[in-house]
Amino acid sequence: MIYELRIYTCLPGRLPALLKRFESDTLRIWEKHGIEQAGFWTTAVGTSSNDLTYMIRWQSMADREQRWAAFLADPEWQAARKASEADGLIVANIVSQFLSPTKFSRPL
Repeated sequence: MIYELRIYTCLPGRLPALLKRFESDTLRIWEKHGIEQAGFWTTAVGTSSNDLTYMIRWQSMADREQRWAAFLADPEWQAARKASEADGLIVANIVSQFLSPTKFSRPL
Protein backbone atom coordinates (compact mmCIF):
# COMPACT_ATOMS: atom_id res chain seq x y z
CA MET A 1 0.00 0.00 0.00
CA ILE A 2 1.22 3.49 -0.85
CA TYR A 3 -0.39 6.85 -0.30
CA GLU A 4 -0.34 9.80 -2.64
CA LEU A 5 -0.37 13.19 -0.94
CA ARG A 6 -1.63 15.93 -3.26
CA ILE A 7 -1.77 19.64 -2.52
CA TYR A 8 -3.71 21.89 -4.88
CA THR A 9 -3.08 25.62 -4.58
CA CYS A 10 -6.02 27.47 -6.07
CA LEU A 11 -6.05 30.81 -7.73
CA PRO A 12 -7.43 33.49 -5.36
CA GLY A 13 -11.14 33.02 -4.74
CA ARG A 14 -11.33 29.70 -6.64
CA LEU A 15 -11.14 27.18 -3.77
CA PRO A 16 -14.97 26.96 -3.52
CA ALA A 17 -15.12 25.93 -7.20
CA LEU A 18 -12.54 23.19 -6.61
CA LEU A 19 -14.37 21.89 -3.56
CA LYS A 20 -17.63 21.82 -5.51
CA ARG A 21 -15.98 19.91 -8.38
CA PHE A 22 -14.66 17.24 -6.00
CA GLU A 23 -17.94 16.92 -4.13
CA SER A 24 -20.22 16.97 -7.19
CA ASP A 25 -18.19 15.12 -9.81
CA THR A 26 -14.64 13.96 -9.08
CA LEU A 27 -15.35 11.57 -6.21
CA ARG A 28 -18.15 9.85 -8.12
CA ILE A 29 -15.87 9.40 -11.15
CA TRP A 30 -13.04 8.14 -8.92
CA GLU A 31 -15.40 5.54 -7.49
CA LYS A 32 -16.12 4.31 -11.02
CA HIS A 33 -12.36 3.81 -11.51
CA GLY A 34 -11.73 2.26 -8.09
CA ILE A 35 -9.78 5.25 -6.77
CA GLU A 36 -10.00 5.38 -2.97
CA GLN A 37 -9.51 8.64 -1.10
CA ALA A 38 -8.02 8.62 2.41
CA GLY A 39 -9.10 12.16 3.34
CA PHE A 40 -9.42 15.78 2.28
CA TRP A 41 -8.38 18.89 4.19
CA THR A 42 -8.41 22.64 3.76
CA THR A 43 -5.83 24.78 5.52
CA ALA A 44 -7.15 26.34 8.75
CA VAL A 45 -3.78 27.81 9.79
CA GLY A 46 -0.75 27.88 7.54
CA THR A 47 0.89 29.55 4.61
CA SER A 48 -2.07 29.47 2.22
CA SER A 49 -5.82 29.39 2.75
CA ASN A 50 -6.13 28.63 -0.99
CA ASP A 51 -4.92 25.02 -0.54
CA LEU A 52 -6.77 21.74 -0.72
CA THR A 53 -4.75 18.80 0.59
CA TYR A 54 -5.84 15.20 0.08
CA MET A 55 -4.56 11.64 0.09
CA ILE A 56 -5.33 8.67 -2.12
CA ARG A 57 -4.65 5.01 -1.25
CA TRP A 58 -3.04 2.85 -3.93
CA GLN A 59 -2.14 -0.83 -3.90
CA SER A 60 1.07 -0.07 -5.83
CA MET A 61 2.57 2.42 -8.27
CA ALA A 62 1.36 0.20 -11.13
CA ASP A 63 -2.16 0.33 -9.69
CA ARG A 64 -1.90 4.12 -9.48
CA GLU A 65 -0.68 4.50 -13.05
CA GLN A 66 -3.45 2.31 -14.46
CA ARG A 67 -6.34 3.83 -12.49
CA TRP A 68 -5.14 7.45 -12.78
CA ALA A 69 -4.67 7.16 -16.55
CA ALA A 70 -8.19 5.74 -16.93
CA PHE A 71 -9.60 8.56 -14.80
CA LEU A 72 -7.83 11.30 -16.77
CA ALA A 73 -9.01 9.79 -20.06
CA ASP A 74 -12.64 9.46 -18.89
CA PRO A 75 -14.88 11.72 -21.02
CA GLU A 76 -17.13 12.36 -18.00
CA TRP A 77 -14.12 13.72 -16.04
CA GLN A 78 -12.98 15.83 -18.98
CA ALA A 79 -16.46 17.35 -19.31
CA ALA A 80 -16.75 18.00 -15.56
CA ARG A 81 -13.36 19.70 -15.49
CA LYS A 82 -14.21 21.84 -18.51
CA ALA A 83 -17.56 22.87 -17.01
CA SER A 84 -16.00 23.73 -13.65
CA GLU A 85 -13.47 25.97 -15.37
CA ALA A 86 -16.04 27.87 -17.46
CA ASP A 87 -15.39 30.95 -15.29
CA GLY A 88 -11.61 30.52 -15.51
CA LEU A 89 -8.85 28.26 -14.28
CA ILE A 90 -9.14 26.98 -10.71
CA VAL A 91 -5.76 25.47 -9.81
CA ALA A 92 -2.50 27.41 -9.92
CA ASN A 93 -0.21 24.57 -8.80
CA ILE A 94 -0.30 20.88 -7.85
CA VAL A 95 2.28 19.14 -5.65
CA SER A 96 2.24 15.34 -5.45
CA GLN A 97 4.24 13.02 -3.18
CA PHE A 98 4.12 9.25 -2.77
CA LEU A 99 4.38 7.99 0.79
CA SER A 100 5.09 4.51 2.13
CA PRO A 101 3.77 3.77 5.63
CA THR A 102 6.24 2.72 8.30
CA LYS A 103 5.79 -0.58 10.11
CA PHE A 104 4.48 1.31 13.17
CA SER A 105 2.01 3.49 11.23
CA ARG A 106 -1.70 3.21 11.94
CA PRO A 107 -3.76 2.47 8.85
CA LEU A 108 -5.85 5.35 7.54
